[in-house]
Amino acid sequence: MAKPSTPDARPSAEVVPLRPVRPCPICKKPSLRAYYPFCSKRCADIDLGRWFSNAYAIPGSDEDNGSDDGNPPEKGG
Repeated sequence: MAKPSTPDARPSAEVVPLRPVRPCPICKKPSLRAYYPFCSKRCADIDLGRWFSNAYAIPGSDEDNGSDDGNPPEKGG
């Protein structure tokens, strides 16, 4: 039979992290929970600056497949 819990019994104070610590993508130091996936506000700001300056780009096609009215292009001849 299981022991009944007592009011003096406290749960373990050890906190298990939800995800493993990974290196910061900018400087490779261990990331911190407050700035995940970065190690600091500085590295987060460096990354944001790279997005704003178009250093990062999401690949796409160069051809214009639609019109400016938001409708998909017509199929056919």
